Amino acid sequence: MRCRTFMIFAIFFFIGACGIQVSAQVKPADQPAPLPQPSAPASQRLTLQDAERTAIQNHPQIQAATYLAAEAKAKVTEAQSDYYPHAYGSATGVKAENDSRITAGSLTNSIIYNRFSEGVTVDQLVTNFGRTHELVKSSNLHAKAEEENITTSRADILLRVDSAYYNSLKAKAVLQVAQETVKDRQLVSDQITELQKNSLRSGLDVSFANVDLAQAQLLLVQAQNDVQTSFAELSYALGFADQKTFDLAEEPLPSQPPDDLSALLQQAMHNRPEIISQQLDLNSAQSYATAERDLWLPTISAVATAGLAPYREDTLQPRYAAAGFNVNIPIFNGRQFNALHAEANAQASAQQQYLRDLQNSVVREVRKAWLNANSGYQRLAVTQQLLNQANLALNLAQERYKLGLSSIIELSQSQLNETQAQIAATSAKYDYEAELSALNYQVGSLQ
Repeated sequence: MRCRTFMIFAIFFFIGACGIQVSAQVKPADQPAPLPQPSAPASQRLTLQDAERTAIQNHPQIQAATYLAAEAKAKVTEAQSDYYPHAYGSATGVKAENDSRITAGSLTNSIIYNRFSEGVTVDQLVTNFGRTHELVKSSNLHAKAEEENITTSRADILLRVDSAYYNSLKAKAVLQVAQETVKDRQLVSDQITELQKNSLRSGLDVSFANVDLAQAQLLLVQAQNDVQTSFAELSYALGFADQKTFDLAEEPLPSQPPDDLSALLQQAMHNRPEIISQQLDLNSAQSYATAERDLWLPTISAVATAGLAPYREDTLQPRYAAAGFNVNIPIFNGRQFNALHAEANAQASAQQQYLRDLQNSVVREVRKAWLNANSGYQRLAVTQQLLNQANLALNLAQERYKLGLSSIIELSQSQLNETQAQIAATSAKYDYEAELSALNYQVGSLQ
């Protein structure tokens, strides 16, 4: 037994002396074929703040929300137009038969005179007893709701950018773990192969080592693909049509999430732009319902018209002018106004229920995000402890295997556990940062 142990140490010493160390390079024949890289410009340095600023300036969803807000503002001007006079010009030319009379049709004057004249008419609404005021108020509230939707779109894009940014950092970190894993397992494979050549290890050990190496190479292929996929997501979040490659800056690890959930819920109710927008839309719908009720009220307007008739019959004057007022009082219209009022009231009631449902949804999402952030913070310490124990177990397994006290299966399992622990510890940091960003979004502070 002592002789066998001495020979094993001698072989390992010989391997080290001959430089059979894969920490230098992986054999070219054992390297996985690199994935095809899409054509893209050279990597540009990008911080999280730069990414958020670029997305706000560039993303089409934010620009679309801005245009919708501009549309809503234009509707306010449309509603306000009834406050001002409406003027229009007219030109009329007539050639009629002698002593002609209109006996059928809808013209207001049955006598037809030969003439050519032009004039201006001005119509001014005096009052409709508050209906125009309610319409303007409703349009104004809806315009403010659309402005809050810009904030909502900006927050959505910032959350997407943060998530894609941290996922890209995680993918690159996992890629580095995969590359190191391939190197380490290549080293073990080379050492065991050399021992098998000297009849100190069996072919089964070599097969297990090669299987572990192949698994590491598969992990490397998947990690390379994940990096490219994460960059595609990040490019889309930034508003780019094509995929770009970035040199991402590391972000400092945030502190522990807030302890007071109730304060976060109050903050969300006060700051979430979706809730503010929905409340404004509810107020807008209520004002519109009031305006539809006011359809039954009278409408009073003043009218003035003046003009010239340079070509006319002798019975007509060379100029004309008149002024008056109109009072329109609704009497009966087949219950149309009642139906319009009932429709507007139903829409306002629906908006109120939408607001209630949104508030309940926000409470749920804030609680879930808070729980996820706390769980992510706890995983930081647990995964680091797991990695330390996995490293220790791997070192012990390697020593036991060198001494012939354990099989290749124990070493293989230790390698697998160490790789998984490295990935878990690497992912925990970026997952926590992404979860904290999601919590900030849910409470309305990510804008």
